Amino acid sequence: MEKHYLNPLFCPESVLVFAGDHEKPDTLTGAARSLHESLRAQHFEGSLQFLDISTSGTLADLAQARADLAIIALPHKEIPSALEIAGRIACRAALVLSGGMTAERTQDLAKIARHENMHLLGPNCMGFQRPALRLNASNLGPLARPGSLALVSQSGALTASMLDWASNNSVGFSSVVSLGPGSPVDIAQVLDFLANDPRTDSIIVYLEGIANARRFMSALRSAANAKPVVVLKAGRRPAGNRAAQTHSGAIVGSDDVFEAALRRAGAVRVRSFVELFSAAKCLASRYRPVGRRLAIVTNGGGPGVLAADWVNEIGLQLGVLSAETRSKLQPHLPVHASLTDLIDLSEEADADHYHLAIEAAAHDPGVDGVLAIHSPKGHVDSQGIARALLDTKARQGKPLLACWMGDATVVSGRALLSEGGVPTFRTPEAAVGAFGNIASFYQNQRLLQQTPPPLSTLAKPDIEGARLVIESVLAERRKVLTEMESKTLLSSFHIPVTRTIVARSANEAMMIATQLGFPVALKIDSPDISHKSDVQGVALNIISGAGVRDTYNDLIERVTHALPNARINGVAVQKMARSRRGREIYIGLVTDDPFGPVIAFGAGGTMIELMNDRAMELPPLNQFLARRLIERARVAETLGEWRGATAANVDALEQILLRVSEMVCELPQLREMDINPLIVDEEGAVAVDARIVIDHAATPAAGMLSTYNHLAILPYPARYEQAWPLRGGGEYTVRPVHPDDAEMLQDFVQGLSPESRYFRFVSALTELPASMLARFTLIDYDREMALVAVQKQRETRADGEVVERSRIIGVSRYVTNPDQTSCEFALVVADELKGRGLGSRLMESIMEVARERGLAEIDGLVLKNNPNMLKLMRDLGFMVKSYAEDPDFMLVTRSLQ
Repeated sequence: MEKHYLNPLFCPESVLVFAGDHEKPDTLTGAARSLHESLRAQHFEGSLQFLDISTSGTLADLAQARADLAIIALPHKEIPSALEIAGRIACRAALVLSGGMTAERTQDLAKIARHENMHLLGPNCMGFQRPALRLNASNLGPLARPGSLALVSQSGALTASMLDWASNNSVGFSSVVSLGPGSPVDIAQVLDFLANDPRTDSIIVYLEGIANARRFMSALRSAANAKPVVVLKAGRRPAGNRAAQTHSGAIVGSDDVFEAALRRAGAVRVRSFVELFSAAKCLASRYRPVGRRLAIVTNGGGPGVLAADWVNEIGLQLGVLSAETRSKLQPHLPVHASLTDLIDLSEEADADHYHLAIEAAAHDPGVDGVLAIHSPKGHVDSQGIARALLDTKARQGKPLLACWMGDATVVSGRALLSEGGVPTFRTPEAAVGAFGNIASFYQNQRLLQQTPPPLSTLAKPDIEGARLVIESVLAERRKVLTEMESKTLLSSFHIPVTRTIVARSANEAMMIATQLGFPVALKIDSPDISHKSDVQGVALNIISGAGVRDTYNDLIERVTHALPNARINGVAVQKMARSRRGREIYIGLVTDDPFGPVIAFGAGGTMIELMNDRAMELPPLNQFLARRLIERARVAETLGEWRGATAANVDALEQILLRVSEMVCELPQLREMDINPLIVDEEGAVAVDARIVIDHAATPAAGMLSTYNHLAILPYPARYEQAWPLRGGGEYTVRPVHPDDAEMLQDFVQGLSPESRYFRFVSALTELPASMLARFTLIDYDREMALVAVQKQRETRADGEVVERSRIIGVSRYVTNPDQTSCEFALVVADELKGRGLGSRLMESIMEVARERGLAEIDGLVLKNNPNMLKLMRDLGFMVKSYAEDPDFMLVTRSLQ
C-alpha cells in the first residue's frame, strides 16, 4: 500500500497489448503499427504479451492472460470491448492510443474503466515512455535515453519535438507522458506520481488547460515541494473582461492569475519553447541553485557585458568575487585579466586560467552560480577549455553553465560539455535566462512553504453580520452592492472606511455635511452604476453648505440625464480624507476560472486602468505573503520616503490585505471587489470608496465537503487544534502538521527505536530523506491529513537560562485512496509514551477528520509481528484480516459511518 496507485500504469511488471496482428500490417491502424515498432525496438524489463481479440476465441481462452497494464491501439469500435476484456482479466491500468475520439466516446471509455476499477490514460494521446524500464508505450518515436528529468505534455507534437531535441543534446528522461483532453488520468495525477517517483529529480510541463484547479494546485505544490518543476503554458489571454463590473475584473487577466498560481505553488514559469529547452538542460544536470548571484567568467569583454546586461534585465544579481578571492586569483591570471565585476580573463586565457577562475568563483560565498563564456580564438583550444570545465564541475556543487559562442570552431567543445552534463548555450542571454528560471525555483519555494489559516490573529471579524448583508442583497435579486453596503462589509472585517451617510434630498445632504465637517465629497448612490466617475457622479472638495445643496441637485440632474433608467437611492456624503502626502492605493478581488478568487494590489485612483499596476496572490494570505504582494507592485516604490513625504504605514496596508484575505475565505459569495482609492500615509490607511459584486455560492462538488471549496489552496485547518491531558500527568496539543514542523519531525523520527521505525516505515532508515520530510510536512489538507501531537518541555541551557521547547511525540495521518471514498492511515508514537492513551487519541482524532471529509472507510497495513498495534486496532473497532498480497502484513479496516 506504500506504492503509488499509478504504479500499474507507469511501473508495470507485465503488459498486455491489444493492437491487432502485427503479421498483417495492412489491417492495423497507424497508431498500432507505430506501437508495435516502439515496443519491439527494445527489450522491456517485464513480461510483454500481444493479443489479437478478433482471433483469440472465447473469454475462457484468455483466462491465462494476466497483466498490470493493457495497451490498446485499435479501431474506435473495437476499443470498448478490449477495455472490458482488460478489466475482466484483472488489468489495473489501461492506455488507449487511438486518436480522434469524440468527447462522448471518451466519456464512455472512462465509464468502462471506472466500472472495471482501472486507471485509464487516453484516448487522444500519444502514450508514455519509461526509459529505465525500457518501455516505449507511445507513438513518439524512439525511446529516449534514461535520465532524471520528467516531461509531461498536453501536446503530442511538442512532446515529439522535445524528444527529438533531447536526443542531440544528451538530455535523458525518467518519464515522458503525453496527455490528451478528457483523459481520466489527468495532469494532476501524473504530477502526483512523479512527485513520489524515485527516478525523477525534476519535472518540465507543457500545459494547455486545467480542468480542476484545486487538484492541479495540490499536485503541483506536492511535486514542487520535492523537486523543481518548470511550466510552459500556451494560450495566454490578455487582461480585460468586458463583462466585469469593477476595475479588478477589467485589468486582471487569466494569464496574470496563472502566473500567481504557479508562483504560489513553488513552480517556475517559462514563456517560450526556447526557454523550456534551456530549463531542461539545467534540470537534466541536477542543478539546485540557492540564490540569484551569477558570476560570469569570460575571455572577451563584449560577450561578458551582454551577459551582465541580461543579468540586470531579468532581476538577477552579478556574482562578484570577494577581495580575498581576487587577491589569491589575480597573480595566476594573464596580465590584462580584470576581476572588478566580470571575471574577464582576457584574450590570452587558456584552459588552466578558466579552471582556476571557475574554481575560485565556485568557492566564493558571494556567488551562487557560474557562467563560463568562451569566444573562439585562433591560438586557444576550445576542447581543452571544455575539459577544464568538466573537471571543475565534478568537484563543486554550484550550478555551472557554459556559453560556447560561434559555431564551426567550437562544435567539438560544445559536444564535450553536453556529453559531460554541463548545460551549454549559443548566446549569453540564453544562458543567463536559463539560470534565472531555475534560480526562481528557490525564490518561489518560500511562497510554497506558506500555509496560512483562513483567519489571521487580528481581532475577530463579524462574519455573521457580513453574511446578513449579502443575503439581503441576494434576496433583492441584486448582485452589485451599493457603496454603503460595500463599506458595511469592509467594516465587518475591521477595514477602516471613511464615514459615509446617504442623503435623500439636497437639504438633508447640506445638514449631513455640516455635521461631518467640510470639505466633503458627494457621490451618486445607485445599484445600477458601477463606475460613478464615468457618469460624472462624483464631486470632491465641497467647502460650504450652499455648495453641497447645489452640487446635490447637479449630480441628480446629470446622472438622470445620462442614465434615465438607473435606480437612484440618493447621494452619499462623506468627509474628505485629508492627507497632503497620502498615496492612493487599490486593493481588489477577481474570480478566475479555474483558480477562483485572487487578491490584487497596485496603484489606485481614477487612472488605475491606464497605469495597469497590479500584483496578485492567491488567498489565504499571511503577513509574509502580504508583504511580498506589496513589494511586487510598482507603487511600492512610493511607499517609502518619497519626494519629501514621510514613509507610508506599510503595516496598515498589510493588515488590510490580511482582512481582505479573511473576507475572501469566509464569504464564498464574493466575485469582484474594488477598494479604490485606499488612502495610506504615515498615520494609517482608510478606504475612501468600495465596490463589491456578489453571487450565490457554488454547490460543492461530490466529495468536497470543506468550508473553503471556492479556494484553489486550502487554508491551514486550525480548527482541528485541541489540547488533551496525558495519562499519568502533563498535556499535549493535537494539531495539523505544518511545513515549519520539518525539523521537529526529523528529531522525532531519529529519536524512535529501530523497532518503532521499522514498524512505521518497513525500512531500516534512521532519518527521513529530504524529499520524504518535505512530503510529510507540506501536505494538501483536502486529500490528506497529518495530525501531530506536540508537547512543550522546559529545558535549562548551559548558561542557566530556562527555555521552553516544543517536540513532536506522535503522528497520525491518512491519505485519501483513488476511489475517493476510503483512506489509508499510518500511526507512530514516541517509545517512552506508549501505553498512555496517545495512540488512541491520535487515531480517534484522525478518524474524526476523515469522517468530516465524507470518507466511508479507513484502512491500513500492520506487520504481523507488531502485536501492540494490532491490539490497539481491535480495541478501536477495526476488523483485522490477512493481507493476500503480502503474508507479512495484516489488513485492518473500519467503517467511518
